Amino acid sequence: MKYNDHNYTEANFINHELIGQILENAKNVSNEEIQEVIRKAADKKGLTYEEIAILLQAESEAHVSQIYKIAEKIKSEIYGNRVVIFAPLYVSDYCVNNCKYCGYKRENKFARRKLSEEEIRAEVRILEKMGHKRIALEAGEDPVNCNIDYILDAMKTIYSEASEKSNIRRINVNIASTTVENYKKLKAADIGTYILFQETYHKPTYEDMHPKCIKGDYEYHLTAFDRSMQGGVDDVGAGVLFGLADYKFEVLALMMHNKHLEDNYGVGFHTISVPRIKKAEGMEMTEFNSLIDDATFKKIVAILRIAVPFTGLILSTRETEEIRNELLHHGISQLSAGSCTGVGGYKEEEEGNHDIKQFAISDERSPIEVLKGLIRDGFIPSYCTSCYRMGRTGDRFMKLAKSGEIQHVCQPNALMTLKEYVLDFGDAELREMADHFIAQEIEKIKKPETKQVVIQGLRDLSEGKRDIFL
Repeated sequence: MKYNDHNYTEANFINHELIGQILENAKNVSNEEIQEVIRKAADKKGLTYEEIAILLQAESEAHVSQIYKIAEKIKSEIYGNRVVIFAPLYVSDYCVNNCKYCGYKRENKFARRKLSEEEIRAEVRILEKMGHKRIALEAGEDPVNCNIDYILDAMKTIYSEASEKSNIRRINVNIASTTVENYKKLKAADIGTYILFQETYHKPTYEDMHPKCIKGDYEYHLTAFDRSMQGGVDDVGAGVLFGLADYKFEVLALMMHNKHLEDNYGVGFHTISVPRIKKAEGMEMTEFNSLIDDATFKKIVAILRIAVPFTGLILSTRETEEIRNELLHHGISQLSAGSCTGVGGYKEEEEGNHDIKQFAISDERSPIEVLKGLIRDGFIPSYCTSCYRMGRTGDRFMKLAKSGEIQHVCQPNALMTLKEYVLDFGDAELREMADHFIAQEIEKIKKPETKQVVIQGLRDLSEGKRDIFL
């Protein structure tokens, strides 16, 4: 069944009863059954719902340690040691919704704003000075003050604002669920990935969290990716806001949603984000009964890496530097860096001002500091955007990833984007660290012809050329 603008009310692919039954059956799972699933997990073929539920029951230090090791092995074999870097760009905090967990909710009374074209350019110039090439465009839902035409105009402005040293090469878009026609417009505007968090798949909780607002239509929100696929946007990024409902239910529901897309459109999630509730204006953390601790959160990320081996996992600056560093080993493949979560936030931070933010952040390091940390831990910071621009999206990207060939493209491109960043934005310490690190990583490239392309690319970058990729 494919869902369009009219028949979305028939959506039933998140089977609450089945999820509840699977979780109930897993409650009395034996150590031997957990161990058997752990052995299967190492095959990189994914897991059934029942097997995921069994891993979610794992609590012993020995079992969790094994889960971490398998997740790390899977990530290394598929993604190598590269980590994609991006930043969010908030363009409007107008919102007609009243989501209980969000600083932009309707009942919060503050001076709402949306950025003018010149203000967007100012934000982009700051992001470019930080070295960013990939952003996530963010906006509240308001059909009057922030309609699709405003988003399209913002994208056009962002793409056109190139500085002497940098430009934004990929815009991922995180806006409210919309129509097939609007997704076609986003595709024509060169959207990268369309990102939308279900927030919670548990329907009663979803309806409680979104009272008397447009977003409160559970089925319409749930079928957004169906409409985006029908509109030609085949790169989609999902996520839940952990802390709203039982995390075990959410993980299984995410897998059901992914399977629904694979069955109907041939490709599932390109990325999954794993945000946890953070303090925001007009709410208290004590209002939520399903908050998860750090240990549980880390186990969730590792299980997701095992369950969907070829899907990117994204971690934002909601989490601390310590947790972000640890989870890079257990499954995370994309990180935000130097983030501001308020409209016009980059300019305000530059001027020392602070305004209403959608949520609080925990990792306040600059992009350069994030890059230094990644290199120290053996990861290649990547600003690569080549897959989207070369048409490697949707099922084409997944076929390449599942073939095992994606590393032969992504690792070289990551090294060249790191070199480009260092030449244009690095300080003396980063330049020294990166040059030594890149030299080491080049020796790991197995294909002689690829190694030569990278060596020549690095020379070309040093001589002033930019945006070199396979």
